[in-house]
Amino acid sequence: MNDPKDMTCEEFQSQMPELIGSGVDASAHPHVQNCDLCRALLQDLETIAEAARQLFPVEDPPDRLWQSIQSAIQQDDGTGSSAGQPAAESKQEEPSRK
Repeated sequence: MNDPKDMTCEEFQSQMPELIGSGVDASAHPHVQNCDLCRALLQDLETIAEAARQLFPVEDPPDRLWQSIQSAIQQDDGTGSSAGQPAAESKQEEPSRK
């Protein structure tokens, strides 16, 4: 393999997902040390990744939540009714066609 310092931006950017996914400090890569464009791209990707991590809850929901959902599903009689209303009452009647 060629010297990492001599990589083109295209070569480095094609390897960037693997570097980031492996947990290696991609900012220490020789190409990034010498290339402003790829350094800026890497910083942008790290910012986006951090923002994405913050979108997801840190903790899993409690087991009782899943039990409540399962219980609600089991109580559904399969007619599409909700909140205990009979299915016929929850639908609007269509006008008759003559």
